[in-house]
Amino acid sequence: MSFHLGHYLKANASWLGAGVLLTFLSSFGQTFFISIFSGEIRAAFGLSHGAWGGIYSLGTTASAIIMIWAGGLTDIFRVRVLGPAVLAGLAVAALAMALNRWLILLPLVIFLLRLFGQGMSTHLALVAMARWFTATRGRALSIASVGFAVGEALLPVIFVAAMVFLDWRLLWIISAGICVAGIPILLRLLRQERTPQSLASEYSASGMQGRHWTRTDALLNPLFWFMAPALLGPSAFITAFFFHQVHLAEIKGWQHIELVALFPVYTGVSLISMFVAGWALDKWGTARMMPFYQVPIAIGFMLASASTSIGGAVAALVFLGLTVGANSTLPSAFWAEFYGTRHIGAIKAMATAVMVLGSAIGPGLTGVLIDQGVPLDTQFLWIGVFFLLVCLLTWIGISRAARTL
Repeated sequence: MSFHLGHYLKANASWLGAGVLLTFLSSFGQTFFISIFSGEIRAAFGLSHGAWGGIYSLGTTASAIIMIWAGGLTDIFRVRVLGPAVLAGLAVAALAMALNRWLILLPLVIFLLRLFGQGMSTHLALVAMARWFTATRGRALSIASVGFAVGEALLPVIFVAAMVFLDWRLLWIISAGICVAGIPILLRLLRQERTPQSLASEYSASGMQGRHWTRTDALLNPLFWFMAPALLGPSAFITAFFFHQVHLAEIKGWQHIELVALFPVYTGVSLISMFVAGWALDKWGTARMMPFYQVPIAIGFMLASASTSIGGAVAALVFLGLTVGANSTLPSAFWAEFYGTRHIGAIKAMATAVMVLGSAIGPGLTGVLIDQGVPLDTQFLWIGVFFLLVCLLTWIGISRAARTL
C-alpha cells in the first residue's frame, strides 16, 4: 500500500501540491489566524468585544454574498489563471490590515481577508481536486486539505511568539509577503495544468439521474436544502468555539494557555480523520457517510458543556476534530457525486457561501446569547442537540436522492 500511495503522490505531485499550497495560504483569512490579533485590533481601534465581533460578522457576511458570484469563476477560468489573482487579492488584504488606521475601513479589510482567504483560496483548491480526480477524489481532497492542518498547527504558534518581538502590523506585512511568494510557486506547480473536466465534456462525471446539474437546478432540488444545515453547522459553531476560547477557559476555571496547549490534539485528530474519510469515501461513496459524520461533533459539544476538567476538554476536542477532519473532504466530494462536475464550481460556490455565512453567524449568535445571560455551557448542550437533528435531516435528504444516482 505504501508503494501504491508513494506512486500516486509522485504521479500527481504538482496538482496535489497546488491544492496544499492554496489551503495553507487560506490560513491568512481564517478565524484562527485573524483572532490571534484580536486584542491588538480592538486596542488600535478602541473596540469592545461586541463591536469587534459585529465588524467581523459584517465583513464575513458580505464575503459570503460575493462568494455566490465569485465562486462560479472556477467553472470559467483555470486554476493557473484564477489562483495567482486570488493570492494577489489576499496579499492586498493582508497589507490593508497592516496599513489601515481608519475604523470605517476595518469591515472592508475583514471582507477582503475572508473573501480571498477563507472563501476563494479554499474554494479554488477543493473544486480543483473534485474536478481533476474522479476515482481517487477522496484521497486527493484529503491530501490537499493537509494545508489547513499545517496552517492551523504552525502559524498561531509562530506569529504569537513573533508578536513578542515585532509589531503586529509588521506581521501582517510579512503575511502579505508570504502570499506573494506563493504566486510563482503555484504557477510552477501548474505549468502543465490538468484540463478542467468542465472544459472537457467527455471527462465530465454526471450526477443524479445521469444529468449535469446547473446551480439553478441544484437550488430547486430539495436535497440542497436538506444539506444546508450540515454545511452551516460546523462552520458556525467551531468558529464560535475558538472565537470564545478565552471566555470558555474563564468559566471552566482553566488557564487560557492550558486550553491552547490542547489544540494540537484537535489538529492531529482532524488530520487523521481527514485521511480516513478520504479513503472511506473512495471505497463507499458519500451517500453512506454524510448522514453520520456529524455525530462526533454533537458528542464533542455535549462533553464541552458537561466537563469541568482539562481531561474533559481533551475528549471534547477529539470528538470535534473527528467531524472537522471529515468535513474537509466529504462535502466537496458530495457535490461532485450527486450533481456532476461540469458546473461544480458554481454549485460549490453556493455551498461555500453557506459555510462562510455560518462562520459569520456563529460568533455573533453565541456572543449575543452570552450577553443575554445564557451560559456557554447551556449553549454547547443545545448545539449538540442541533447537530443530531442535522444528521437526521441529512439522512432523510440523501435517502430520497440516492435512489436516482
